[in-house]
Amino acid sequence: MLKAFIFDLDGTLINSLADIAESINRMLDARSYPRCDIEIFKQMVGDGMEKLVERALPAAHRNSELIRICTEEYRTLYNTLWQQQTLPYDGIVPALDSLRANGLKLGVISNKAHRFTVPMTEHFFGPGSFDIILGQRQEVPHKPDPAGALEAAASLGISIHECAYVGDSGIDMQFAKSAGMLAIGVDWGFRSVQELTENGADHIISQPGELLEIFAKSC
Repeated sequence: MLKAFIFDLDGTLINSLADIAESINRMLDARSYPRCDIEIFKQMVGDGMEKLVERALPAAHRNSELIRICTEEYRTLYNTLWQQQTLPYDGIVPALDSLRANGLKLGVISNKAHRFTVPMTEHFFGPGSFDIILGQRQEVPHKPDPAGALEAAASLGISIHECAYVGDSGIDMQFAKSAGMLAIGVDWGFRSVQELTENGADHIISQPGELLEIFAKSC
């Protein structure tokens, strides 16, 4: 029986694409580099801030020092812009309320920097809405390495096999499978259903309320 649902953040719980894109594009503007179309960001996000910046920079300018400097600039910009257009997806809040009402533990594990993951989650869903929130930290490998999942399960006091992970990307599905969690893909996020299926999704859902049905079937 499932005892916990753990979620990816961007593209799963919240639609943050516009604020991410604007922050990156302002960083590019400052160097007179060409802006990136917002749709391109759907393929660029998901592997952490440094990789996002690397992908956004023109290929001829991608060197480690510039990536480092631009990542810091992006962090500063994003810190002021992440509340502009970002919102939870429709149906997420009532779905979380229903899962919690059924006694399930809730968590967030994201490749977004921990310094953003915690305040953003608490801003959009309220302090205490999740039992554990883990963003990217230097001492823990990022997804799809299972380390974060194992840490979360231990903190929650349950077996990793009693956890479901909900995400919108192939990396999320790889993460769930490598850790031994049920892998649930969402079709409202940044990546395609094909990508989710090819990376081992056990379920693909179109509405957040379907999570309660998956829980009921696990009992």
